[in-house]
Parts: sequence; structure tokens; C-alpha cells
Amino acid sequence: MSSDSERTLDVTILDREFRVSCSEVERPELLDAVAYLDKKMHEIRDIGKVTSIERIAIMCALNMAHELLTTRLGTGFDMSEFKRRMNSMEATIDALLTEQKELL
Repeated sequence: MSSDSERTLDVTILDREFRVSCSEVERPELLDAVAYLDKKMHEIRDIGKVTSIERIAIMCALNMAHELLTTRLGTGFDMSEFKRRMNSMEATIDALLTEQKELL
């Protein structure tokens, strides 16, 4: 993060307020991460088996690390392949639309 464009941002995770530093450019991704983390921590808390905030955070971190490693090892959803395929489909659609315009 660039220190000259850093701002503080107040976020809520599992009903607790936190102040974090981030640049304006990183803000949307940070807010997405906060929403994802908050959702996952609420899911763990709402199951009712884990009650302390520290244990909820550890279980959440373990689950998220597992998701990340599963994706990296190829047994989960591969985002880079998904993006590549979407870009390829978009290029094909653009080419077909250009052909259609030329026919008219």
C-alpha cells in the first residue's frame, strides 16, 4: 500500500468495529473482503458450536485457507481459467457482432 494515498476505513466484522488503512484504489476489494469475512464468521457463529470470537476467527481462517489451497491445487474453482474463458467468449461475441454489422 502506498503511504501517501492511505486513508482509514471503519469496517464492521462480526458486529465489531475495526479501523483499517487502505488506499482509495484498494478500497473496493477491501470492502469485498470484509463482506466475505463477515459472512463466513456469521455462518460459523450461527451454527452455535463455536462461541468465542477468537475460535470463530481461527475456524474462519482455517476454512478460508482450505478454500484457497483447494483452488491452487486444482481441485476447486480455478478463477484464472474462468477469466480466460470469459475473455475468449467475449472476443468471440464481439467478432460475431462485428460480422453481423457488416452484413447489414
